Amino acid sequence: MKIAVIALGKIGLPLAVQFASKGHDVVGVDINTSIVELVNKGSVPFPGEADLDRLLAEVVAQGKLVATTSYEEAVPNADAVVIVVPLIVDAEARPDFGPLDSATNSLASTITPGTVVAYEVTLPVGTTRNRWKPLLEKESGLVEGEDFHLVFSPERVFSGRIFADLRNYPKLLGGFSPAGVLAATDFYNAVLDFDERPDLSKPNGVWNLDSVEAAEFAKLAETTYRDVNIGLANQFARFADRNGIDVSKVIEATNSQPFSDIHRPGISVGGHCIPVYPRLYLWNDPDATIVRAAREANSEMPEYAVGVLERAFGSLSGLKVVVFGAAYRGGVKETAFSGVFPTVAALKARGATAVVHDPLFTDAELNSFGFEAHSMGDPADAAIIQTDHREYRGLVPADVPGIRALVDGRRVTSPEAWRSVSYQVIGGGMAVQPVR
Repeated sequence: MKIAVIALGKIGLPLAVQFASKGHDVVGVDINTSIVELVNKGSVPFPGEADLDRLLAEVVAQGKLVATTSYEEAVPNADAVVIVVPLIVDAEARPDFGPLDSATNSLASTITPGTVVAYEVTLPVGTTRNRWKPLLEKESGLVEGEDFHLVFSPERVFSGRIFADLRNYPKLLGGFSPAGVLAATDFYNAVLDFDERPDLSKPNGVWNLDSVEAAEFAKLAETTYRDVNIGLANQFARFADRNGIDVSKVIEATNSQPFSDIHRPGISVGGHCIPVYPRLYLWNDPDATIVRAAREANSEMPEYAVGVLERAFGSLSGLKVVVFGAAYRGGVKETAFSGVFPTVAALKARGATAVVHDPLFTDAELNSFGFEAHSMGDPADAAIIQTDHREYRGLVPADVPGIRALVDGRRVTSPEAWRSVSYQVIGGGMAVQPVR
């Protein structure tokens, strides 16, 4: 097959490589010329994705994957087009469809009959039917179901392990007609492999959810579930702190029974998915009080962590505090909705000088976010661990000369190593230890 993949980001590029690795001819489209140039050299434009370096180099060398900025080169006569342009949202998760509208218009102006079009972008329920289908038909002059097929199939992968997740999870799919679903099912079966999953109710593979709305809803539901679960864990953690209980022991005990799966509490919930998609769900269902309460509970956690540190000192005014971790998640060089931003803001609001360290970012990159960069070994009065980078597991007071208090927002450090300072974890149940 000839396949076009629109947008070669952290999801789109691995997908393009996966399709090419199955022997198909793939053309990737991206508006960023530097990404296009790197891909055509067989070089990964971003770090951290397992096996991507090797597989990209292989498929480029074989001539199975090329990148371009031109829809005219990629889309005509394609058997399938997969769109992975992200839905942009503002600080309140209000969607801006501009980039996706632009990509859809460019696709519509170049599409030819016989193509399967799949959106793999998380969307509010109803978007595929009410926005993309009319736009594609109007701009192309073609009719969905007769000249081309349109489906929605959400990506369900985790950065850093995308190729494994593509094999492990069923490919959810919703279309407008049996013929469209069949064509899309044949396409995905030709580009993906599926691991055996005896734990599932039916064989792993392409799962037809019977409508585009059900497929859109499924992606919002699975991510919203995680946010609600984490929100509950965070509320348990705050209760545990007030009552001298270690919530981690409670969660371990509770989860020993198969009907409970409480997630871990922590200083923040970041990334492109969990902080955003529940609010896309609320866009469709504004009366979902449980979802709204969980989102509010999670968004309060950076302020809560800084409050714990403040109680240890009495006041943070004039103190230098290191925030360890700019990334939203350990091992991933990405700051989308990272807790570092509200954590730094809360420190500054209390009169502290906030500095930021992250092993994945250069000082210049941290400065570009508006942060003052911190170097390991520089002195500070206190620290907050915001990201669970593995590099932070061995942190000790000697790494921050003069430190008098640490709030470990991710429970990655050893309490024994920090006995010489005021040491707190979220949900640890310890009375806040005043600084010595």
